[in-house]
Amino acid sequence: MAEETSSQDDKTIIAARERGPGPGRYALPSSCGYIKHDTTKHMNPAYSFGQRHNSTMFRKDCSPGPAYFINPQVTRAGRDGTPSYSILGRQKDPNTFKTPCPRAYCPEKVHPQGERHAPVYSMGSRTRYRKRDAAPASNKYSLPPLLGPKVPNKNSCASYSMTRRATTGSYLEDMAKTPGPCRYTATAPDVNANKAPAYSMLGRSYMPGDRTKKPGPGAHSPEKVTVNKPMQPKHSLGIRHSEFVTPLIVEVAD
Repeated sequence: MAEETSSQDDKTIIAARERGPGPGRYALPSSCGYIKHDTTKHMNPAYSFGQRHNSTMFRKDCSPGPAYFINPQVTRAGRDGTPSYSILGRQKDPNTFKTPCPRAYCPEKVHPQGERHAPVYSMGSRTRYRKRDAAPASNKYSLPPLLGPKVPNKNSCASYSMTRRATTGSYLEDMAKTPGPCRYTATAPDVNANKAPAYSMLGRSYMPGDRTKKPGPGAHSPEKVTVNKPMQPKHSLGIRHSEFVTPLIVEVAD
């Protein structure tokens, strides 16, 4: 009898022991498409584009598409025998040696043999510089100046210069090293005369007062005041209390 009671207590379901998912765990089925559609709502027929069956049961089509190019010169009887012509460039002369004509000779330009003639000169092209040669450019050179006595190929007049005053042996040389008038500082007039009043400028001072922050007009909400107005009832969702919580027992003094 005790064994039956213990087995019956183990099968009893206690809500406090269950930890099921909350309301956000469940979601309504979708009403779009045909996959997992909501069974409580009407569903329209859904059509899809099928694919071409590649089955050899009927036939296997391996022919090319519309992009296949058929050569117009090839017919069902073979290649077209109509002659076709093309324009080519002029072929080179196979003869390597060409005999000169009579006007190719200039006997008048030939100097008589055995006679002396003046030398003949020709102007060749400028020798090219190599890339590694550090040849200066045209603006690197400059003509010497024509001012001053240092022109090597020009006559120049006499040049004079002014030197500074000599400090040694001059009549202005200070042998005693006495201080000048600017060496002494002027005495302040307040030392030997009546001192005038002196004023100073201070910062702006404020009157003492309350520096706490006061709320503005927008901080108040008169529509939320329910002291002198009827208020609708408000309900809140409490928490589930477990039946296994021990009740609060307070001893009452006599």
